[in-house]
Amino acid sequence: MAAEGLHGPRLCESSNNLRNPAMALILDTEEPVSSALDRLWPAEKTEILDWLVTGTKGERFIDEIFVELCDRLRADGISVARAALIFRIRHPQWLGARILWKAGVASAEIVTYGYGAENTPEYLNSPINDIHQGAAEVRHRLNEGHGDDAGYSIYEDLRAEGLTDYCAWPIEHTFGKRHVATFSSDRPGGFLDSEILALKNLLPALALVSEIRLKNRMTRTLLETYVGPHAGEKILNGATTRGSGMTVGAAILICDLRNFTHISDLWPRDDVIELLNGYFDAMCDPIEEFGGEILKFMGDGLLAIFPLSDPNACANLLKAIASAQKSLAALNEINRRKGHDHLGYGIGVHVGDVMYGNIGSKTRLDFTVIGPAVNIASRLETLTKETGRNVLFSEEFVRMAGHKERLESLGPWLLRGLETPVEVYALSPHADATSD
Repeated sequence: MAAEGLHGPRLCESSNNLRNPAMALILDTEEPVSSALDRLWPAEKTEILDWLVTGTKGERFIDEIFVELCDRLRADGISVARAALIFRIRHPQWLGARILWKAGVASAEIVTYGYGAENTPEYLNSPINDIHQGAAEVRHRLNEGHGDDAGYSIYEDLRAEGLTDYCAWPIEHTFGKRHVATFSSDRPGGFLDSEILALKNLLPALALVSEIRLKNRMTRTLLETYVGPHAGEKILNGATTRGSGMTVGAAILICDLRNFTHISDLWPRDDVIELLNGYFDAMCDPIEEFGGEILKFMGDGLLAIFPLSDPNACANLLKAIASAQKSLAALNEINRRKGHDHLGYGIGVHVGDVMYGNIGSKTRLDFTVIGPAVNIASRLETLTKETGRNVLFSEEFVRMAGHKERLESLGPWLLRGLETPVEVYALSPHADATSD
């Protein structure tokens, strides 16, 4: 695959097989973008420029703005058939992202790439790297002399798509943060000089508009990463203040890793971090896949909820547990091959009302769920150590889920802090509670 950005295995410009691009780069720079910006801007006021500056105030997402921009350019006779924005976003999980538009496509394709992608041959041998290294423009006419073409393999892919010209320019954000915009033409002979000038004229406005939306998107993404999408939405909307809260019905899942203190004392630090990440991936991916929301990581444990606003919340929680158990079994097999001990865990599940609370000091807040229902789920998780069962459910959850006949009753148990016993059910060691 050829790469137009910082690409790992998921971020490629085409579905073609990987080819080793030539190291040489053909630069046909007619007018560096910096010279255009040095003159009085804008060189020409157009309806598209006016829309980009003043008509996008109600648009939240840069990908939607970019799609409409490209559609407007196409409708205005500018031969843009393919365009991309490549951002370096410095997210905790991703180094960057690419927004790709193609003519006739209603929405943009958005892909992310992880840390380390900047060291891959796909990126190092790409025009995007040249822009990041300081180039003011990369221009390559795809229909000229391609038989002896020593350029990047992205050019071969673009040519195969019927495109005739390629341009890449920097998009400058605050404090010198440099991103990239690329445009490709399908006009025989490539872009006209007037089209190049029109595209360059949009770059300063595109930089301003994209920076604002990118910061908004990063704020939302970071909140979703650290507190979950539901809580993140509440925080962004200003619906929560210190000491405030709201009550929602939810199925609650609390999971804890067994013998972690022992493991962390004996294992090398990097191995411990790898273990925790593998464990959380095994648990979290199924939870999110089936509609759950992870609210908190507590050392080697986690707290997740499945809001009862979804009528299938309890069934989805059971599916998430079944999937997580398979992933954890696979993880234990990997650990066994490495000579590591078996990884144990405990899961407690309850259902009831929880309060989303914004709790903390004047300068540091924690947005989480609190309430008696959370405490019961926590007690059930602790009880797994005594019963020797990995997963325990309260009778309230079992009744709501409608899977009593598929679970094993362990009888009533007096949980710490409660005055009356709780009927406890266990997932049979060899049964799948989600099976028909």
